Amino acid sequence: MGLDDKVILSCALTGAVTTKRHCPAIPYTPVEIAEEAKRAYDAGAAIVHVHARTDDGLPTWDVETFRKIKQEIEARCPVLINWSTGGMGPMESRVQHVLQLRPHIAALNMGSMNYAKWRKDKKDFAFNFVFANPFADIVAFAKAIAEAGAKPELECFDTGHVASAEVLVDMGLLQAPHHYSFIMGVLGGIPASARHLGFQAQNVPSGSRWKVIGISRDQWPLCMAALALGGDIRVGLEDNFYLPNGEMARSNGDLIAKARQMCEDAGRRPATVQEARELLGVPARAAA
Repeated sequence: MGLDDKVILSCALTGAVTTKRHCPAIPYTPVEIAEEAKRAYDAGAAIVHVHARTDDGLPTWDVETFRKIKQEIEARCPVLINWSTGGMGPMESRVQHVLQLRPHIAALNMGSMNYAKWRKDKKDFAFNFVFANPFADIVAFAKAIAEAGAKPELECFDTGHVASAEVLVDMGLLQAPHHYSFIMGVLGGIPASARHLGFQAQNVPSGSRWKVIGISRDQWPLCMAALALGGDIRVGLEDNFYLPNGEMARSNGDLIAKARQMCEDAGRRPATVQEARELLGVPARAAA
């Protein structure tokens, strides 16, 4: 690896659960989300991952809200836009913004799992539910993403989720290079360790791109591991509020700036938006 070995930096701007009470920088409105996208882009992000919120911070799948977010981002910077599709609610409600607004990239969750957080201090769950992604939904989402001309981001929370992509390949719903995201550190999924990350990375098809998404305090060690293994990385306020020194980030730009520094310290270079588009094979017809 060297300076010609590019790293695609992604930024998850807001998520669906955390609020300004948890971190004042969490954006809610389309303008706030777009301003955070610009800060992330200016700091080196090539992709922004977007959940929509109501103006008071509640998650929403309203297409018009996504439309406003897209317009506000495009007015500020040329970053690649990645829509979320995961969460609660019927599949039909979670795909309309992909079909109607044609993002560059759309998340495609690759399997079901227990999804929980255990509080050792209270000996109880902070939350605990089943994250349901049956193959019927996976295939339907894959078809919708293909119809929209977007690149699917294969979200893998556990080891078996990587192999599930073989079904979509056999159906002709995935085009190389495949684009994997390894979400690590969720209770019920794969643990957050460099050893587990290496195992995930060795199971992707040759020529694929993959990145790591570390949750909370596991984010930065996993970023370092991914850089050493040749992968891409995602940071952002959806996943983690804190810089490696324990300071709360003032914006998504702070987190991307630290990720960029880590890339450069590892002797690698963050990819530009155009380079990221080429490396991922984002279809030209999906351009904004």
